[in-house]
Formats: sequence, C-alpha cells, structure tokens
Amino acid sequence: MKIIKSFSIIINLTIAFVLLSLTAFACIPAKSNFDIKAFLATYENKIKESTQVLVVVDNISLFFNKRKVYALEKKGAKWKIACEPFNAVIGKNGFAPSGKKREGDGKTPSGIFALQRTFGYNEYIKTTMPYRQVLVDDIWVDDPKADDYNRWVKKQETRAASYERMKRDDNLYKYGIVIEYNTKSVIKGYGSAIFFHVWRGENIPTEGCVAVSEQNIIKILGWLDPKALPVVIMGVENKK
Repeated sequence: MKIIKSFSIIINLTIAFVLLSLTAFACIPAKSNFDIKAFLATYENKIKESTQVLVVVDNISLFFNKRKVYALEKKGAKWKIACEPFNAVIGKNGFAPSGKKREGDGKTPSGIFALQRTFGYNEYIKTTMPYRQVLVDDIWVDDPKADDYNRWVKKQETRAASYERMKRDDNLYKYGIVIEYNTKSVIKGYGSAIFFHVWRGENIPTEGCVAVSEQNIIKILGWLDPKALPVVIMGVENKK
C-alpha cells in the first residue's frame, strides 16, 4: 500500500512539473474577469489594423494596486485572451496622463503605442519580430537638448550630454521591446527610452518603462508577430 501511495505521489508531482514547464514557455489561454469586449470597444477604431494587443492596466482591489499585462489576439471579429495575465511594474510615479509625460518625471506614458522593435544581449532570440543585438557602444539618448534625443545611436556618433547605456551590467535589458512612444515625431523633453524589459524585482518600480519577469517577456517575444501590427495600450483602469 505504501508503495502504491508513493508511486501516486511521484506521478502527481511529475504531472505538476510538466504543467508548470508548459506555462513557463508558452502562452496558455485563460479565463479572466477583465471585460475585454467592453474595453476594446472603446479603442476599436484606433487599433482596427492590429490583431495583437498588450494591455497594461491598473488592477485595483480593496487592499492592493497591482499592474497587470493582458495579451489579446483577434480571431475573426472577436478578441480573446491569448495568455494568462501576469504582473508588471511601471514608473515609480505611476502613469502620466495622455500627453503629460516629461523627461525624468518617473512616470510611464499613457496611450496606444506600436510595438515594432525588439532587442537584447544575445545574438539571436526566439522571436519573429525585428531584433537587434545590443553592443557595448549602443546608447539611447535622453538629453532633451540633443539633436538625436530619444534615439538609439552609437556612443561615438553623438554629442549628447546624457544617455542610457543599452548594454547594462545587469539583466534588465537582456530582453526588451521598444514601446514606440515619442519616437516617430520626437518632441524634446517629452520622455525617452520607454521599453518593455526585465524587472529588477516584482515590487521594484522603473523610471518610466514597463517591466515584467524574464519568463514573461520571453513569452511575449515568442508570441508577438510583426504581421499582426501589435500595439500596447497603457494607463487605463480595470476596477472589476
């Protein structure tokens, strides 16, 4: 009898391990109380060309104020959750209202932004998105007075007084996605270097980016498809 019980425990543990492994490396569809249809109906005209959307939302409850990321994909005429929603951190001073983001304010911009470029430390990663390996001389200019403000350039090519090194001494930019905020028609001083990247910790905010666990950003990178014209919607509340 003891042998049978022990064997049963081993089988259950094995099944649990397999399920956890699948969750770690793939987007698993999940049910949610987030009213997707009602939410996306508000933005339908603005995202009509996209069939993949990431939503970064305040998930407010009685005791906690946590940020969640929802991955949504359009199948036919319907939007569905593609992955189990996961936790995220944003700027230390919360979301800036639309059009109010400024350089150095510690806030994450609100709005709808394209996702077109990815980057990281490795030569290759598993993604179909355009990818660029970060090298030691790669920097992102955050000097509002510089002509190449909010641009990824080589260190030797700029006269900017301040910039962010893309090849960091930690793993924060090991995997990253450029959030195309203020990148098309750049307005100086309105904020720069807004990315999805690996978080420093689950409860440690950023200077303005959106950060998630390494496991979850790998999921996002594997899921995103440039043909779907993916976008991110940020700075909205889900009070359900």
